Amino acid sequence: MHYSIIIPARYASSRYPGKPLAMLGDKTILQHVYERARQTRAEQVIIATDDDRIAGEARRFGAEVCMTAESHNSGTERLAEVVDHYAFNDEKVVVNLQGDEPFIAVDMIDQVAALLLESHSYGMATLCHVIEDQHEITDPHIVKVVLDVNNDALYFSRASIPWDRDQLCCLPCYRHIGLYAYTAGFLREYMKLAPCELVKAEALEQLRVLYHGRKIKVGITAGETAIGIDTPGDLEKAKRILAANTSASR
Repeated sequence: MHYSIIIPARYASSRYPGKPLAMLGDKTILQHVYERARQTRAEQVIIATDDDRIAGEARRFGAEVCMTAESHNSGTERLAEVVDHYAFNDEKVVVNLQGDEPFIAVDMIDQVAALLLESHSYGMATLCHVIEDQHEITDPHIVKVVLDVNNDALYFSRASIPWDRDQLCCLPCYRHIGLYAYTAGFLREYMKLAPCELVKAEALEQLRVLYHGRKIKVGITAGETAIGIDTPGDLEKAKRILAANTSASR
């Protein structure tokens, strides 16, 4: 599988400054994510950052680093700078692996890359899974996605979609997994797309793509979303998970 992983990592998080450098066990969160990436079939893993402290930590454990501008509004924009820095050809597939996902399933990363590699007319792909816990359907922190007959995304929302008005259907409700694959050419095109009000309303940057009429291929996975670390409280949960996994493996 000829694809690369780019891990965007910044220090100035509004909810948790310095998050990539926080310790989870005997390693930083960033190192855990990097080691997950190295277990995939990707041929290259790059950490993209605008901070010397993060770059120094990444180089300490042997990662390849690309320094990027501080002005980016999203990880997607940071990826676009990286593909231009490396002069990737337009067909090159890259996966955006968030730097706060230390437990993400390795096979999911390969799955989203393979999905885009097989979907030649698309520039972007992502994943979802069926929601089993009914409480997640109404949770605004859980992003939902509705698919068409070709498993292309119709819409993403924090609201409960699709809404079963008469409660007579058995339509599945899908939870979006925030893992994306792009072609380098699509990232270059993305930078030319104007912002839209949908992104502001839902705080979901992928809606910028749908608003401008581009398609997003969605793969349904049997795996579930692992805990991401957005706050110090999430880190404490992650520490408990790590301790439990370590004990179980002994």
